[in-house]
This record gives sequence, C-alpha cells and structure tokens, in this order.
Amino acid sequence: MSQAAPQTRVDIAWLGELPCRVGQILIDKTPGEFLLCHRDDAGRSDLATSWTPYAASEIARYDDAGQYRRLKTAPNLRHGWLLLLQDFAALPLALDLFYPGRVAAYEAWSRDKLTTTRFRDTLARQSGMYRAAAKIGEQEADQLIANFCRSDGGCLRTILWKRTADAPCASTRLPPEKFDVSYDQTGRCERTLPLLCQEACNLLVAEARQVVKDGA
Repeated sequence: MSQAAPQTRVDIAWLGELPCRVGQILIDKTPGEFLLCHRDDAGRSDLATSWTPYAASEIARYDDAGQYRRLKTAPNLRHGWLLLLQDFAALPLALDLFYPGRVAAYEAWSRDKLTTTRFRDTLARQSGMYRAAAKIGEQEADQLIANFCRSDGGCLRTILWKRTADAPCASTRLPPEKFDVSYDQTGRCERTLPLLCQEACNLLVAEARQVVKDGA
C-alpha cells in the first residue's frame, strides 16, 4: 500500500550551507545523496541505514528505551539510525516526519508570514472537555509552561508566542534563550535551524486542563 506524502511544499534552499542541524538531527551531503543521522551519532559506521524518507516516521516513533514519543520535538530522538536520501525532494518530507509542521513554520517565518497565537487565545478557543483549560491561573500557567516547554527534558522548540497580551513572554521561569531563534536548544551552541513554536500545542493544552482538574 502506498503512503501519502506529508503536505510539505518547501524548497530546501532554506537549509543554507551543509552540514546543518535541525533539532537533534545532523544533515550533510555526500556526492549524490543527503545524509541524516542523530547528532550524537556523527562519524559512526555501525548505523542501521534506510533509503526512504518514510523511515523517519518509524525512527521518530519511539525513544531509545522503546517508549512512545508523544511529542516529536522532545529531546529524546532515538539513536543508531542513518537516512540516505538521493531524491532532492525527499529531504523536507523526512524532516516533516521527524518534526511535523516545523519545516513549513520555519519557511513561513523566514518570509515574515508566520502568525503566532497567545496562550490565552489558544485556551479560549477550546471546546468540549478542553474548555476547562482556560480556567488555569496565571501563576499556574507560568509554572506549567516552564516545566512542559523547557528544552532540557521538555521540548526543543523555540517559543514565539506570549502567554497573554501583557506578558513579556510565554513564561518568566524560562531562560531568555528559549525565545531566541539563533540559540541551539540542545545546548551545544552549534549552528542550527530552529524548531519554531507559533502557538501552544495540544499536549500543553491537555496539561493545562489537568492542572485545573487537579485543583478543583
């Protein structure tokens, strides 16, 4: 059965000079093909090799311990794999499977067309069981966002949204680097393309609902 390609129509010119890093992934080019592997695995010769961009979906599904990765931008991408892609168009497809929606977000941001949504606005538009998430207090929200979105063990996205119209940022408990598109969220201080976050994800909304529920 054929697999439907992700809806990614982005020219990979935005990658710039190779080698390049996106999240925990190293991207390089050899004659005739692109090479993708975990940044920790650079230089290893014992990696399990795949030649299709769709292999990225399986690679990204579980961490090293075999646990399901519900958040694909969490800093727990598993090790031991290598993708060799000969098709120029296969690269953004693979990246979209590793980090859903982040290629398109970066491309839109680079053209000044990326729209951000404040946390409170995201909560206000929820319906059904998630409508209760909007009842979370400001201090609770500040702490929740700091815990859930932190780069060390949480999420590698660079946050562009604010918590409220008056708040200076998403959380005052996060370091300034969390909002800096030029900062390597893995902490390695290498040249990377950021995984941009334009609004709170569904998982964060669910956590906000849980905070409200636990405090009821």
